[in-house]
Amino acid sequence: MNRKISVIGLGYVGLPVAVAFGQSHKVIGFDLNQRRIEELKQGHDRTLEVEDVDLAATDIMFTCDAADLKHADFHIVAVPTPINHANQPDLRPMLSASKTIGQQLKKGDIVVFESTVYPGATEEECVPILEAESGLDCGTDFTVGYSPERINPGDKEHTFTKIVKVVSGQDQATLDIVAEVYSSVVTAGVHKAATIKVAEAAKVIENTQRDLNIALMNELAVIFEKMGIDTLDVLEASGTKWNFLPFRPGLVGGHCIGVDPYYLTYKAEQVGYRPEVIQAGRRINDNMAGLIVERCVKQMILQDRKVKGAKVAILGLTFKEDCPDLRNSKIEDLIKEFKEYGVEPIIHDAMADPQEAHDIYGVELTELTDIKDCDLVIAAVAHKEYKALNANDFAGMLSSSGSLFDLKGILPRKELSELDVKVWRI
Repeated sequence: MNRKISVIGLGYVGLPVAVAFGQSHKVIGFDLNQRRIEELKQGHDRTLEVEDVDLAATDIMFTCDAADLKHADFHIVAVPTPINHANQPDLRPMLSASKTIGQQLKKGDIVVFESTVYPGATEEECVPILEAESGLDCGTDFTVGYSPERINPGDKEHTFTKIVKVVSGQDQATLDIVAEVYSSVVTAGVHKAATIKVAEAAKVIENTQRDLNIALMNELAVIFEKMGIDTLDVLEASGTKWNFLPFRPGLVGGHCIGVDPYYLTYKAEQVGYRPEVIQAGRRINDNMAGLIVERCVKQMILQDRKVKGAKVAILGLTFKEDCPDLRNSKIEDLIKEFKEYGVEPIIHDAMADPQEAHDIYGVELTELTDIKDCDLVIAAVAHKEYKALNANDFAGMLSSSGSLFDLKGILPRKELSELDVKVWRI
C-alpha cells in the first residue's frame, strides 16, 4: 500500500483511524481545533480513545494548516454529522470538510467519507463541492468512496482494527484501492459494498435497528411499571432463551443511535415515504426523560417528600458509561424536566471534563464527597466508578428518608434493602 493518507477530523472516530494507519504509514492528521492539535502534539488524547503510548508510536503530522493536505492522495473524512433543533441532518461539518479538501485536491486523489449520512449524500452533496473547489472532474481526475465508521466510543474491545470495515467506491478501481488501503490495517477484514449508497444505507440502519430495539424496551418498561412488574427481572427471565436480544431500557443519547435514524427518515420523506416505525421509536426514546422524572416525582410524593426545592443528585452526565463524550447527552433532558418541577439537580460525573460540562450545558460539576443529605439520588450513567461503590457509599448520599433511582441497573439492591434504603428502577 503506497498511498499517502490524510485524516480530516481528529475526534472520537478520526483519531483512532489516524493512529491505526500511523503505526505503519505516514499520516497527516488535520483538525480545525488548534487546542486539539496542540494536545495531540503533546502526546495526549483527552477523549481517552487512544492511549498515550499508542499515540507516541505513530508517524502522524498533526496540523491545522489545510495546505498540508496536498501531501496526501488518500483523504479520509471523519467529521461529525449531527442534527439541528428540528431533528434534520446538519451536513455543515461534512460540507465544510469537502470544501477544505477540494481546495487541495490533485489529479489521482481519492476521498473517502466515514461520517454517517443518508444514502446519496456523498455523491449528491459532497462531490459537487469537491469539483467546484478543485476545478477537477469526479470520476476522471479524482474519485470518491464511502466507508462508514463503526467505532464505539469507550469500547476498548471492539476497536477500529478489530471491526469488519465496510468499503465502497464509485467504480471498481476505486473500490479495490479503498479495500486495499483499509485492509493494510484492519485485521478483521473488509466487506465490499455494491455501491456507495449501499454502504451509506448499511451504516444508517445499524444504529436505527438499535434505536428501535431500545424503544421497545422503553415501551415495555412503561407498561410493566403500570402493572407493578420489575422490567429488568422480566428481561433477565426472557434472556435465558438463546435468541432473545439483550437490550435494556434507558436514555438514548450520543451522536449515533439518537441521531442516525433522523438521517434515514429525512431521506425517506424526500422520496415520498413517511417511516412510521422508525419515527415511533424516536418519539418513545425522546420522551423517556420526561417519563423518568415524572416517575421520580411520583415516588417522592408517595413518600410525603416535598418536590419543589428538593435536593436531587444525578450521577453521570456523559451520554454513555466510561466515556467522557458529552455530546447529545440525554441527562440534559433530565435536568430540564426536574427544573420544571422547581428542582435544581446537582451533578457529578466521573469522566466528564468540568469545563466542557459548563460550556455545553451550563452545569457546574459537584464532587462526589459533597453529595449528601439528598432526597433523591439517580444513578444515571453506569461509569465503572459508580459500579465500584458499595451500599454504604450510596446510603451515605441520602437523607434519613431519601431514596435511590437505579436508571442503569447497577445498584447493589440486596445490600441496600438490608440497610432499609428505598431503591426503584426503570
